[in-house]
Amino acid sequence: MARQKGIIKLKGTIGDITFYKTKDGYLVKEKSGVEASRIATDPAFQRTRENGSEFGRAGKAGKVLRLAFRPLLLNSSDSRMVSRLTQSMMKVIQADAVSERGLRNVIDGETELLTGFEFNINGKLSNSLFAPYTATIDRVSGEISIDLASFVPIQMVAAPTGTTHFKVISGGAEIDFEAGTYIVASSETAILPWNATATAVISQTNAVTAASIKPLFLALGIEFYQEVNGQMYPLKNGAYNPLSLVAVSGV
Repeated sequence: MARQKGIIKLKGTIGDITFYKTKDGYLVKEKSGVEASRIATDPAFQRTRENGSEFGRAGKAGKVLRLAFRPLLLNSSDSRMVSRLTQSMMKVIQADAVSERGLRNVIDGETELLTGFEFNINGKLSNSLFAPYTATIDRVSGEISIDLASFVPIQMVAAPTGTTHFKVISGGAEIDFEAGTYIVASSETAILPWNATATAVISQTNAVTAASIKPLFLALGIEFYQEVNGQMYPLKNGAYNPLSLVAVSGV
């Protein structure tokens, strides 16, 4: 892969050279000389087929997780989140110590490896929220909860320039990666002033299926707002809103 330079930028294929545009600019690469039919059948490409199968499985699993948390992700994700999540799902699948290579999957892998995944690399929760919190996943009751003791916002929340208010959001999800289905519940505080006045204790409980045998996830985030003439507006369209998986319980 090479970068295009000059005034005129090209898109398309000329001979064996392909020109294309990405978020990193205009790039150029040599067209692959291996046909898809050969990759699908030639024993020499067995490892390639195995890697492709697991990569596809990781992509599907990431999509289910994204759909489960979609209400929270609408204002709390970055442009590369999908690819980053797929990479993290690949690590989950590669941790499967039971299945054969090419057949490894999320269920037999280690979903706990997703703990700490940041959905918005431009506004990480670890760099935004410094108030201590307790994340709890109770499989017996199906309650996925987050608890924060009273804290002073301007001391414990690092907010982007222009912030006047914020709210704390959370979501609990029970995901069936094999069926591609999920159950999700979410919570949020009222819009709170970002000032020197201590908040009340914050406790949010998101209920899913009691005694579930599916992987369970807890996401925690913050949404920032700016007050203008008495109206609340999402700050910079949520570009710096953090959302992170703070607890994961596998099967």
